[in-house]
Amino acid sequence: MSIVSALFDNKIYSFEQAFGVRDITSDDMRRAIRDWYGLYYAREPTGQEDPCQRLPVAVVSKLSRTVFSEYAAKPAQETNKTIARTLAAVEQVRGRAVQQALIGGECFLKPVITSAGIYFSVVSRRNFVPLGRDARGQITDLGTAERTEAGGWIYTLLERRTVDASGYLTIESRLYRSDSNASLGTEVPLSALPQYAALARINRLPEPLWSVGLIPIRTPMENCVDGSPDGVAVYAAAAGLIHNINVNEAQLNGEFERGESRIIVGTDLMAMDEDGKRRRLKDHVFTAVDEDPGDLGVTIFSPALREASFLARKTEYLRNIETLIGFKRGILSEVEAAERTATEVTSSAGDYNLTIQDFQQMWERTLRETVRVCAALEKMYRLSDGRADPERDVVIDWGNGILYDEDKTWADYMQMVGAGMIKPEIALAWKFNLPWETPADLEKIRETYMPELETLLGGE
Repeated sequence: MSIVSALFDNKIYSFEQAFGVRDITSDDMRRAIRDWYGLYYAREPTGQEDPCQRLPVAVVSKLSRTVFSEYAAKPAQETNKTIARTLAAVEQVRGRAVQQALIGGECFLKPVITSAGIYFSVVSRRNFVPLGRDARGQITDLGTAERTEAGGWIYTLLERRTVDASGYLTIESRLYRSDSNASLGTEVPLSALPQYAALARINRLPEPLWSVGLIPIRTPMENCVDGSPDGVAVYAAAAGLIHNINVNEAQLNGEFERGESRIIVGTDLMAMDEDGKRRRLKDHVFTAVDEDPGDLGVTIFSPALREASFLARKTEYLRNIETLIGFKRGILSEVEAAERTATEVTSSAGDYNLTIQDFQQMWERTLRETVRVCAALEKMYRLSDGRADPERDVVIDWGNGILYDEDKTWADYMQMVGAGMIKPEIALAWKFNLPWETPADLEKIRETYMPELETLLGGE
């Protein structure tokens, strides 16, 4: 855009320009985020890299499936329909939300409260900008973008969410319309789209919410890009290795292309066309050379392929990626267990267990915060009484998969009960995911489950 045209251009090109604020994300983080998304969504080979392995896709897919392989969440009380409704709505977007967090390092669940109920949308890292943080690193000022295409126009809703020191949240909304993706375009009334017609330009919630009203999902790894509170992709530390594998794949493809057999013949063996010009043949079949007419003949050029070296290098890269991410050895590299020592097998399996546990704890924090925020919002909108204790009213079960053997743990509990080391109520609380901290909790367990415990103990 020229300087003259810019003087008369009333289009908006960024969130920062629209609100007169500054994205606090560092330049290093912005480059890293672009790289993570580029690695994940890359499909076409370039001159230097071939992303056909789609390693980021494999990493995110394997990790998200393993984390939730035996997951279940429910209200502690079946009669609590409010929490049941929230958990059901979260479940609709859980898969996409977690994967977006793994790709971009962080994303948000956006609760939308309607008279018909609640639903969530996912705000990916490419669709929000942090504008301010508190001393704990929590975002207190946030900008988000939501895009809609309608009637040949591209509409973008920009929201700025600011929570003050007293916990009150203020939401400022602006709608822009453009004929292309090159800019946000010009501002139009919120009523230009039916779904935004009821939004207020500035809305300050009547009660403290103590957050920006969006629930963060942030990966548990420490930021390895610039050390800031920004979340990083699950494969952030391995991004360089993934680029190396893409380069290696392109080089391996080139090795096979250059290694195709060729027939080298004299120029007089090349067919001539009617105009006396040499007919051009595909160079991967014939290669013409000027030789002495007396030295006519055919030479086969078939170089030895070096694919073993390229494959060995790729395997080593994959093993290093597994180490950096915390995967069990062989998940990506497919190295046979027989090729590894017992110590290596045990060590990598233990690291993988801890990795899975970290991401399960990440989701637990997200789910409990979701219940808290939604209960508060529903109370403000007078859709429920807002009573919810996220720690006690939600039961999360991860099963007995990769983290522990549930049968063995139950046997250990029963042994401790038999030895008088713990109360039977505590063992039952663990088995059925029940609270047991107060005398009332223990009494309820005794009333409900003690007959079952006596049966399990053989009538003792």
